[in-house]
Amino acid sequence: MRRWLFVILMALLALGATAVWAQGGKPESGWPSIEMPNISINGKNMTERSQVGTMLQVSFALTTLTLAPYILVMCTAFIRVTITMSFLRQALGTQQVPPTQVLMGLGLFITMYVMAPVGSKMNRYAIQPYLAGKIEQPQFITEFTTPLRNFMLAQTRDKDLQLFVNLGKMKDIKNRNDVPFYALCPAYVLSEIKTSFQIGFLLYIPFLVIDMIVSSVLMAMGMFMLSPMTISLPFKLLMFVMIDGWHLIITGLVKSFNIPP
Repeated sequence: MRRWLFVILMALLALGATAVWAQGGKPESGWPSIEMPNISINGKNMTERSQVGTMLQVSFALTTLTLAPYILVMCTAFIRVTITMSFLRQALGTQQVPPTQVLMGLGLFITMYVMAPVGSKMNRYAIQPYLAGKIEQPQFITEFTTPLRNFMLAQTRDKDLQLFVNLGKMKDIKNRNDVPFYALCPAYVLSEIKTSFQIGFLLYIPFLVIDMIVSSVLMAMGMFMLSPMTISLPFKLLMFVMIDGWHLIITGLVKSFNIPP
């Protein structure tokens, strides 16, 4: 106990000596004075407009990076591609073949291929001129978002756009180009889901016909205990491979997008 009291007393004496040195004074024992650097940490009010604008821009950039995965999924061709691939796997009846990771990866690369012209326009008219100092930030934002907006408008139905315009009671909308982005984005997602379900229905028809034929044959032969899915799966795979199904589906998916000039 005495040892701890001695340690605490020595620590207090050391702190006191440090305080005296920091103030530039000399203790009675004649110790030399040590001047500590004048360091202050405080929060200053940013009165300049440029400083406030920079902080807002940084905050907006961090928020955009947080929402980047959702923007990638909801504002590109990813929706239609992935939903169509999921319908195809269910129609084949192969359960987890191809695996979900493979389908998502394939969907991502097809999305990159479809969105390449849009990205090229963003780089040509927005990123490169801004890096070269030819345009200011407001014009950069406009030029950067215009190609993506035109792509989304080209895929969105008028009925879906009108739905969100009416829900928002936007009376000053005269044409498609006047629709704000916060109304365009849900309308685009709704249109893509509708298109994906239509493609999925068309994919289901040939495989459904095979299931019906196999089921009818098994019932006619009296094999009620044998699952029709077990027999129809090899025939569906054979048909899909013989017609080069992956080639046809990927070709149809890519051509289904209306890429604006």
